[in-house]
Amino acid sequence: MPDILAEIIAHKRAEVEQAKSRTTFTELEGLVAQAEPPRNFFAAVTQHPDAFHTAVIAEIKRRSPSAGLLRPEYEKDGEGQFDPAHIAVRYHLNGAAAISCLTDEKFFGGHIGYIERIKEAVPLPVLRKDFIIDPWQLWESRAHGADAVLLIAECLTIAEMLDLLILAQQLGMTTLLETHSMENLLRVRPHVGFPHPAYQLLGINNRDLATQTVDLNHSMRLIDLVDDPSILVSESGIRTPNDLANLRHAGIRIVLVGESLMRADDPGRALATLLNRPCR
Repeated sequence: MPDILAEIIAHKRAEVEQAKSRTTFTELEGLVAQAEPPRNFFAAVTQHPDAFHTAVIAEIKRRSPSAGLLRPEYEKDGEGQFDPAHIAVRYHLNGAAAISCLTDEKFFGGHIGYIERIKEAVPLPVLRKDFIIDPWQLWESRAHGADAVLLIAECLTIAEMLDLLILAQQLGMTTLLETHSMENLLRVRPHVGFPHPAYQLLGINNRDLATQTVDLNHSMRLIDLVDDPSILVSESGIRTPNDLANLRHAGIRIVLVGESLMRADDPGRALATLLNRPCR
């Protein structure tokens, strides 16, 4: 595990233990019982109206360890600054199939409360993008309205991953199982589609965790190792309509795009440009 990822996971373990002391499992169960049913994230991104369609999971992100603050005004929350609900509306108007929301606070400047604000603003399903290492976090995710969660293969043993996949499906949430390397793709490959194929997507992140460099061709090189390309999501390094066309040509019809959109003055306009459609 690269140093930055190891640091994040060590902090996340302590963070989760603190959160458990503040909110009991019984309280979480009650919140989940009262929550609206999950929106179907899997269906939203795997349905394509024509051969030229790519489903974009548009990401809401304030900062990252590699890039820092994506725009100066994102330093603070609020109108004209970092406003997740407003960004989600712009994404929805300009063709997003679904929303990804960073909720890690320390390293990405996120908050789990952003999910509820986004879901009040748009009808799209929302992925909680965080470092999920404990079943408690899945209950927390559903309690706050998440329709899907990210599971990073590099952070989990196979046994931990399988337990989380089962629980996520029981809670009605889609999982995006993300890999960065060929080695981890091969490690999780036998379990793709477990426990139910209609609840799991497979992500290939084009960012090298060790060097933090991004290579869009990474997804295309590894696609032959993916049994069902229809559930494959290419993540990181996607910036232009030509990138989408190249990925479609390789058989990849779903992408997750964040940094290139969030660096723009208007993320919604940037999404429209990526999708080669008029801005709304």
